[in-house]
Amino acid sequence: MSNANRQWMHASLYLIGTALMLLLTGSSLAQNMEAARRIQARVLGVDTYNDTAQRVLIDKADIGQRLPDGMVDLPRLQEGGIHVPFFALWVPSYYPGAEAVRRTLDLRDAMQGVFDKYPDRIELATSARDIERIVGQKKIAAVLTIEGGHQTDDDLGVLRMYRRMGILSMTLTHFRSNHWADSSTGKPDHNGLTDFGKQVVREMNRIGMIVDISHVSDKTFYDVLEVSTKPVIASHSSCFVYSDVPRNMKDDMFQALAKNGGVVGVNFGSSFLSQKDADDLKKLVSQHNEIEPNLTGAELDAFAAKEHTENGKVHAKVGPATVEDAAECIDHIAKVAGIDHVGIGSDFDGVPSVPSGLEDVSKMPNLTSALLKRGYSEKDIRKIMGANFLRVVREVVGN
Repeated sequence: MSNANRQWMHASLYLIGTALMLLLTGSSLAQNMEAARRIQARVLGVDTYNDTAQRVLIDKADIGQRLPDGMVDLPRLQEGGIHVPFFALWVPSYYPGAEAVRRTLDLRDAMQGVFDKYPDRIELATSARDIERIVGQKKIAAVLTIEGGHQTDDDLGVLRMYRRMGILSMTLTHFRSNHWADSSTGKPDHNGLTDFGKQVVREMNRIGMIVDISHVSDKTFYDVLEVSTKPVIASHSSCFVYSDVPRNMKDDMFQALAKNGGVVGVNFGSSFLSQKDADDLKKLVSQHNEIEPNLTGAELDAFAAKEHTENGKVHAKVGPATVEDAAECIDHIAKVAGIDHVGIGSDFDGVPSVPSGLEDVSKMPNLTSALLKRGYSEKDIRKIMGANFLRVVREVVGN
């Protein structure tokens, strides 16, 4: 055989081998994705944070329809296998006192409108048994939360009424420190929790309301763990080791939360997953904390609506982070704190940039696929995608 023929044969065999490898790789990827979709359809599907209630109230968004914008609606929740979304009734920190309470009630009313319009597709869940029953009926089990202790107007009676209205969780602070707890992005006014702040935590334990420590300062976090007799959650925080935004948690905090029996919901905001995007979020928070509208009633609501429209969350950009970064953060927490202490807290409809591959809630099978590639079993994924948080609901709120 001539050298030319031999070279031609070698080249042909190389091309055939390459083609076969590509075919096998493509087949393997397709099988992985098929398995991911199958698993995602079977998980409980808990996501402990979204800001979609803002869209319902301000934009009059009909989340019963598949929307051309935003990140969450009922069709996409079902498609993504997220059957237990936590809808945050978030009121900006610049709403003072009674105004914050009024705005919280407006958001609660807006979400009630969704429940009343689509009773065959979504229902308010107020216990662990509710969650399991509603999901078993192939409906969305909606959990309502409060996003900032300022929304109580420093009144335990208001806190108790929120619980009676079916609200199961409260983040102790938002961007700013309030009158009784320091925020991770606010002024350190109290060196953690005040005595009244400790009363708030104890009362939440007593009435069966989950304490959420996303947004609080490190000192506040450790004060909460000293006071709370029940597991607490970080509803939408990620890993400080990958992005140094103040709301992300350090490894010692993950370990402390695990000892408490709590769970971390990984935030999908690109800024929380990638250092490349962190400075943009820090700048945004700093700008927000400088806002002092000094308005009330309808004028204050109009100001908030304008800010909502201008902040870019409805049409979020795709940032430098990827779905693999989200999987990496989950993997890191699972290794540091244990598989029983990590979950999902997307912050969908509340972040200005999202990872590629996790552009909205319908893309959740992509994350399951990434976890399968890392060797996570279906049992592990079931924990991450809901079982861990259901345990906390059962232990704090009750069956």
